Amino acid sequence: MSKKAPKRERLLNKREFILLLAGVSAVILIIVLCGIIFTRGKKDTQVKQIEEPLIVYETEEEEISIIEESENNAQALESRMVSRPLSSLSNLNRLRGMGVLVSEIDPVNFENPDLDILKQMGADPYLISYLAGEQFYRNSDFDKAISEFTASINRYSGFAQSYISRGNAWLKKREYSRAIDDYTQAIKLDGKKAEVYNYRGFARAELAARNKNSMHFAIEDYTQAISINKNYVDALVNRSYAYYQTGDFTRVIEDCDRIIALEPANAVIWNRRGSAWYAREDDDKAITDFSQAIKIKSDYAVAWYNRANAWYNKHELDKAISDLNKCLAINPSFADAYTSRGKVFQSMGNNESAAADFDSAQRLKK
Repeated sequence: MSKKAPKRERLLNKREFILLLAGVSAVILIIVLCGIIFTRGKKDTQVKQIEEPLIVYETEEEEISIIEESENNAQALESRMVSRPLSSLSNLNRLRGMGVLVSEIDPVNFENPDLDILKQMGADPYLISYLAGEQFYRNSDFDKAISEFTASINRYSGFAQSYISRGNAWLKKREYSRAIDDYTQAIKLDGKKAEVYNYRGFARAELAARNKNSMHFAIEDYTQAISINKNYVDALVNRSYAYYQTGDFTRVIEDCDRIIALEPANAVIWNRRGSAWYAREDDDKAITDFSQAIKIKSDYAVAWYNRANAWYNKHELDKAISDLNKCLAINPSFADAYTSRGKVFQSMGNNESAAADFDSAQRLKK
């Protein structure tokens, strides 16, 4: 007769089986959990990409800073600089020592005086140097202009216009601290010129770009210019920009209201006010202002782009795509417009088009 297997041995086989079963179950459970975690992580990432707010450009120079980074400094400076001449002989009321009113002189000849003739007429040497500096300034030879303005100051330190003009030349060279010094001296000599406060405010704003906490000095200068001339559009434009930089969107809107009343066809200001409304999360008013900017300037790529972002916030995705298409038709190098359109496509479930736009944006940003 064969013997039965020991009972102890049979118990060990059961334990091994139970342990094996438990191990397999644990592995399966881990795989399921990993799958859930991966799926949720992927979903959360997609939602984050879709809900990420798009960028609104306040002014066109910000578009330039994205598209043409190598040329940003010069173009941004020129685009924000006051539109009226920074240096002009028309600021003179009378040619000192000659008794001639500016209004009695042919403006063309006055802007291009013959210095030899002025010398023969016995014009003051400081004025000769000043006028020579103006000629160099108009020819964009700012170093020589500064040299002549300095000679004028050395010959007669009480002539405010030489300080103003030299400050303008320093401004062109982005020597903002020196420009501020000259404007300050001009203000000491004659504190009633609104444009000098505006110029100094601009120089201070450029310095404040590196330190936002000092932007209030620029705002104070713009405010003083406006107190002298309440309809001084350039100072209002510059102050609204400074307020925008500090995040004071209520005051941006107030200044833009005043500018629009004076210059209703100023597309940049409609766009700026729309950007302020957008920052205050009033998409309807933002869309109205962006639309007006587009009506005034149909090739205003930034306004098309900004309105698309407002449509996106309102979940009007087809309208957002339409505006971004128009923006890119105007400016095919607008990298952020491709990024924004990609996000809109992504939220519509069109992942293929989204990927293509993201690739285009990456290529343009390289």
